[in-house]
Amino acid sequence: MTNLLETIEHETGPQPQWSVLWLHGLGADGNDFAPIVPELVRRDWPAIRFVFPHAPVRGVTINGGARMRAWYDIRDFDLANRADHEGVAESVAQVEALIAREADRGIAPNRVLLAGFSQGGAVTLAAGIARTQPLAGLIALSTYLPMTLAQAQDALKPGATSQPVFMAHGQFDPVVPLMGGEMSATALKQLGFDVEWHRYPMQHAVSAEEIRDLGGWMSARFAAD
Repeated sequence: MTNLLETIEHETGPQPQWSVLWLHGLGADGNDFAPIVPELVRRDWPAIRFVFPHAPVRGVTINGGARMRAWYDIRDFDLANRADHEGVAESVAQVEALIAREADRGIAPNRVLLAGFSQGGAVTLAAGIARTQPLAGLIALSTYLPMTLAQAQDALKPGATSQPVFMAHGQFDPVVPLMGGEMSATALKQLGFDVEWHRYPMQHAVSAEEIRDLGGWMSARFAAD
């Protein structure tokens, strides 16, 4: 049985009917994106529970083995060899446990949005591909698909491609190059996903324009329910 990760939670209203699980980037924790809630949320949205989990602490190879919060080890700067696949699989299992907890609390998977930045976004995409019960949508910011197209095709579950995807990236990102994000968006489209792709004049960050565009995309998800 997978142990539940520690989380920070924020509910925008009583008895939330939707959940957003948001995975932070390397070396951060669940506090990193909690301040985005008031910037993102719109007045006409339903009540939402935002869940910001803390990744486990582990050694990270590219940082000299230093221990920090990470969803998986990063062994190489090259995107093709960057992700530790065992670590990704462990984190996907931990995300699945959080999704199951939301179901236990009355919010079904089709009302859960899974979001992630950088490393967290890579885990979001890996989890989404393997979902047998589709989520309301996947949000992947400044990130990449942590597997080859062939591996993704093998992992893809029937019905997973019904999950809409919002992907966004900085044009000047020095951590995850823009090309990596673009190639991942293309791969997801080849798999059959409906991907909304955005790029912004920024580095490895989140911008106000991006938050506005994401809010519009999320509004469409709520309206489609």
